[in-house]
Amino acid sequence: MALFRKTVGKVTSIKNNRLHFHKTSKPAVLSKPPNADYYQTLHDTPNDTVDLLGDADNLEFLAPGLQKNILKKMRKGFFGIDAELDLHGLTRAEAKNYLTQFLHDCILEHCRCIHIIHGKGYRSPNQKPILKNSLNQWLRQHVHVLAFCSAPRHAGGTGAVYVLLSLMDKHRQ
Repeated sequence: MALFRKTVGKVTSIKNNRLHFHKTSKPAVLSKPPNADYYQTLHDTPNDTVDLLGDADNLEFLAPGLQKNILKKMRKGFFGIDAELDLHGLTRAEAKNYLTQFLHDCILEHCRCIHIIHGKGYRSPNQKPILKNSLNQWLRQHVHVLAFCSAPRHAGGTGAVYVLLSLMDKHRQ
């Protein structure tokens, strides 16, 4: 080892702030469906608890007790994206089912930050963002969702969200 250090000499670390590595593997699809109580978290809440948003409005939610800078870190990609779900072209009912299973899988796979593409609603009746507003409501209900915000423009802008999930204790699975 001494010969190596003598040969190489002084070593200086090179910092590259433009290079970011993201884990791109998606959670495995699990054959065991979540229990009935899990599905109830997205089904039994009234639909009028959240204001309706337009296609250009930003989505934003922060669970009580969390620091406000978490949303800024999410927008800048601080947490990295562990999994992605695209809900384009689905009905509201289909989107709810896909979202429920996706969140369940992500929690079991210990995903921290996920990317959900809901679209802007241009093909919806009256061009209202049905999935965007539904997602805004459903994510607020979910016990493992700590925060979410509209994605940066390069990742879908107001047609997508970044979601921060709480990590499930490995011993409670």
